[in-house]
Amino acid sequence: MEKGEGALHVAMFPWLAMGHLLPFLRLSKLLAQKGHKISFISTPRNIERLPKLPSNLSSSITFVSFPLPPFSGSTPGSECSMDVPYNKQQSLKSSFDLLRLPLTEFLQRSSPDWVIYDYASHWLPPIAAELGISKAFFSIFNAASLCFLGPPSLLIEGFRSKPEDFTVVPPWIPFQSNMAYRYHEITLVGKKKEQDTTGVADSARFGYSILECDAVFIHSSSEFEPEWLGLLRDLCRKPVFPTGFLQTGTEDEVEGDTTWVGIKKWLDEQRVNSVIYVALGTEASLSPVELAELAHGLEKSAVPFFWVLRNESKIPEGFEERVEGRGMVHVGWVPQVKILSHDSVGGFLTHCGWNSLVEGLGFGRVPIFFPVVNEQGLNTRLLEGKGLGVEIPRDEKEGSFDSDSVAYSVRLAMVDDAGESVRAKAKVMKGLFGNIDDNSRYVDELVGYMTRKK
Repeated sequence: MEKGEGALHVAMFPWLAMGHLLPFLRLSKLLAQKGHKISFISTPRNIERLPKLPSNLSSSITFVSFPLPPFSGSTPGSECSMDVPYNKQQSLKSSFDLLRLPLTEFLQRSSPDWVIYDYASHWLPPIAAELGISKAFFSIFNAASLCFLGPPSLLIEGFRSKPEDFTVVPPWIPFQSNMAYRYHEITLVGKKKEQDTTGVADSARFGYSILECDAVFIHSSSEFEPEWLGLLRDLCRKPVFPTGFLQTGTEDEVEGDTTWVGIKKWLDEQRVNSVIYVALGTEASLSPVELAELAHGLEKSAVPFFWVLRNESKIPEGFEERVEGRGMVHVGWVPQVKILSHDSVGGFLTHCGWNSLVEGLGFGRVPIFFPVVNEQGLNTRLLEGKGLGVEIPRDEKEGSFDSDSVAYSVRLAMVDDAGESVRAKAKVMKGLFGNIDDNSRYVDELVGYMTRKK
């Protein structure tokens, strides 16, 4: 790949999940805008799913496609975490690990200056080191979540062995904090661990990825979590660079423009800041009982809502008819950033994936927390600790909730006087999470370091 004078060639290798692919692509775009060449490496179907590149960047970002070997229980096209049940995620990782050989051959041929990789490819740093390629671990998680995981050496040991170990604030956090899982949040992670077919636990993948990198890049900002970034540097003993919040605007959501036309028409008819956008990500899966309670809660709240479902889930009979005009249910893909940017949207009932929270706060939307899997409970604690958002109350052990708690939380976030402070705080966050100039400054600092280090 030819580069301009002083330009870097950077290989990007994200984990096979949309919540990882998209921030890696956004960072790629920001690097390309500054004159650098990017090789973005993934599997065929995942590359197809990504937003089309703007014409001014198409010559700077090259997509490199490696077929994903089939794995136990997979069907054709199962190349992403959203394509497989939660308890099959480790089988997907065992297949991902088999990309090691084609990736090594590509790195040998193309000799990039840097490879930026994800936690799942814990085997990549030694390969890059042998080839003389600088290497950065890019955490799509915030600094607080990474600090909760702990120092790399302890992660490699797998020092937490039972759910209760995750429900306490770890001893290496030196300041007052609520950073811990609830019991019901960690039992789902435990179920995934029981299905481990790779011989390498997720904690060890994180440990090796951090231990053997040259630097940690992290999807956050020093204005938002300075104390956690400072602690992360102490725990990792590596240079740590925040990337900022990676805003690239709504122009990358070109898929299904006809879908947006209908959604926009409905949103245009609603009052400013009146609608709650409800979306629980690509991996969360609710039981029929949970889905019914969520539906009845939205109905009871009397607040306008736009609810996105991944597939034709069984929502309560007659629900759509009863909420007609006030509520809209959409099944399938939606342009989330465009929806969040619409003036009629005031709140966001979310699974608390970090990308989604960043997108919502970038437009000053009030988050309503409904964490389901992975680090989502930790994201909730971080934001609540900073006075942001409203969490739907749930049973500590079972995770159960009812429609009344949903309705109460929605009304508190959107309309009740008692929620005025969280609405005001969310509006303030727009200036932090949505600041494109700050974002550009962070990427400049990143590039400065990469240029000196290559």
